[in-house]
Amino acid sequence: MVNSLLEKGWARFPYEQAVQDWASAAFEVARELVKDPEERQKWLYCEGTWFVGVDTLPNDPEGSIGARALTGAAFEAAKEMYGTLPLHRGQVSVIYPGYPRPREGEGDGAFRYRLNRDAAHVDGLLAVGESRQRMLKERHAYILGLPLTDCSADAAPLSVWEGSHHIMRDAFEAALADVPEHEWDNVDLTEIYQATRRRVFDTCKRLLLPAKSGEAYIVHRFALHGVAPWSTEATGPEDGRMIAYFRPELPLGDDRWLRLP
Repeated sequence: MVNSLLEKGWARFPYEQAVQDWASAAFEVARELVKDPEERQKWLYCEGTWFVGVDTLPNDPEGSIGARALTGAAFEAAKEMYGTLPLHRGQVSVIYPGYPRPREGEGDGAFRYRLNRDAAHVDGLLAVGESRQRMLKERHAYILGLPLTDCSADAAPLSVWEGSHHIMRDAFEAALADVPEHEWDNVDLTEIYQATRRRVFDTCKRLLLPAKSGEAYIVHRFALHGVAPWSTEATGPEDGRMIAYFRPELPLGDDRWLRLP
């Protein structure tokens, strides 16, 4: 699995009862949070088809939900590769039938990108200011996805451009080569980021990674990824396609964002 992550930019891990037990506990908490009016007002976008849910899950820094510890081959592999980093409150990302629809304030071009390119992105490069310059504001070590509900494979699965992490890494290394580490977050990466995305679309295969509760996947921090549309034939529970995501951050002053595998 580790070789798959390093070579392809993603690794999917089979069902484990311990992961299912954690997912069941997380689901019971998450479904109530998703129903909360204040949370829905804060996080429900795309005309009600996407609950973004950043930092929504009330886990501890080890990922535990109450007495239910986060464990499993995927999490252990991530820690072995990238070290034991404290986990933030997990994102609870929920997609509902009809996704994607335009996000509030999203122009026609941005919506077409969401519809046709899955809103593909590299995590941590945030759009800053009115000009929405892409800057490295969050240095994630990896992305861990833990499905909380079971849906058909065409119910808005995660999409990944296989091998894109190699191309993206090369681009970021070139852009930041002569920049002191403490100034990385002030560099405008917009032009090189957009050009490299186009290269990825031209050269890398788009893969869909559906997964069910009890399974897990890791996505490389440099991999271009997004969310595929919810197919008209897709099926899922009333709670939607719900996935918990962890993206532990490297500490400030740490240049391993470029150096780690």
